[in-house]
Amino acid sequence: MPWVLFSVFICALIIVLFYYPRCRRENEPPLDKGFIPWLGHALAFQKDVAKFLSRMKEKHGDVFTLCVAGHYVTVLMDPHSFDEVLNDDVHLDFSHSRQQLIKRVFGLQLPGIEPAAEKKFMEAHFRGVCLSEMDRLMSAHLQEILLEDLYSQSQWKQEGLFSLCYRLLFRAGYLTLFESTKDVAAVYKEFRKFDHLLSKLARRSLKGEESEKVHSSRERLWQLLSLNNKHSGDSKWRSWQRSYQGFLQEQGVDAEMQRRALLLQLWTTQCNAGPAAFWLLGFLLTHPKAMEEVQTEIKGLSLQGSSSQCSPSMVQMKKTPVLDSVLKETLRLTAAAMISRDVVQHKVLHMANGQEYYLRRGDKVCLFPFLSPQMDPEIHQEPHTFKYDRFLNADLTARDDFYKDGRRLKYFTMPWGAGSNVCVGKDFAMTIIKKFVLLMLTHVELKICDREAQLPPVNSSRYGFGMLQPDGDLQVCYRLKTMT
Repeated sequence: MPWVLFSVFICALIIVLFYYPRCRRENEPPLDKGFIPWLGHALAFQKDVAKFLSRMKEKHGDVFTLCVAGHYVTVLMDPHSFDEVLNDDVHLDFSHSRQQLIKRVFGLQLPGIEPAAEKKFMEAHFRGVCLSEMDRLMSAHLQEILLEDLYSQSQWKQEGLFSLCYRLLFRAGYLTLFESTKDVAAVYKEFRKFDHLLSKLARRSLKGEESEKVHSSRERLWQLLSLNNKHSGDSKWRSWQRSYQGFLQEQGVDAEMQRRALLLQLWTTQCNAGPAAFWLLGFLLTHPKAMEEVQTEIKGLSLQGSSSQCSPSMVQMKKTPVLDSVLKETLRLTAAAMISRDVVQHKVLHMANGQEYYLRRGDKVCLFPFLSPQMDPEIHQEPHTFKYDRFLNADLTARDDFYKDGRRLKYFTMPWGAGSNVCVGKDFAMTIIKKFVLLMLTHVELKICDREAQLPPVNSSRYGFGMLQPDGDLQVCYRLKTMT
């Protein structure tokens, strides 16, 4: 027993010796180490990072450094100064932390792939001619899945709106990118299990049973995705999956890592569209004025009286300024990714107000656009309130003039990131979300089962991981509209 106490004492002493030497130097951001040696603010980060960083911003201002599980993280909250982080690829790097996170969450190691080569491949498939082809296929799958599911019956069906949106968009996206109808239901079931615990897996906060469950789902997904190497379908179109596997082979990635990489891309491409569609439709259903304005706009597109197999054209998609504003407002309220960089060389952070702060090599620097600019009351009046026309001028043109400290902002909402690391699939995702919503509103009668029901709160564990997900669901009733 004395040896055990002595060992604990020595460990505690080592932690204290490593913890206390870190002091704020001249011209460094305010330093907040918390009360627990080494651990610092890690528990608050895991519980609700948005609420915690809001408190830190009130306490320290627009830039501060925190101790989080032995790491020192500088958080920048001034959007006027974001380019200092987004455009610096000399002093800052994101590839090392990204590789560590990918290994932890997806069991994947791709050390031989250059980020530039991977980005070039993704741009070639999510932009230009390939984007048009994927859009065509995705639209066809959406119509088939949504409408054929409802043709067989005319009675009202009841389902959670989140479940409905996620299920339909996942299946359509899976068929489009992976070109396989085999085991779709099984893939979706395991994906939801895996996705539900992904944030805990990333933060190393899984409990015993949760760890067993998420690793079992991950293994099952690897197996299911590896079975989809033989494809059928349109011979003129080489599926995205086959193209991606060809790219990995060219980069010298072995077969085991290839199948693990497919899960990474499945999650990357499918984790945001369903939640985004849920929030958008949820806001419309709980805000009658917004729904009325969108429905009026849709009637002007001549879709409502068209054939049930008609999908909105790209020309029609550009004539929806109200829906565009609703989508932007939805993303402002629910897109909550965190942008992180490793400081690989000592850096002077030049703030827009003229102040300068020194960042130490070995630290991290983070932007959390959900809090600033998206929820900043100086930029967006009543930031927690859904306003369908927030991004709309009186003449129905898109509004982009937002200000902070009397200066016009370059970044007033950042759901897709920014700079050289903006989401490559941004255009594809926005198009698909809009098409899904248009199909739902033109061909489906949709209503809340309980008129008094409200949107559920967000699941706070999802802050930092793209689109937020609800803590619960909103029950809706739906059936196919009778076309006249």
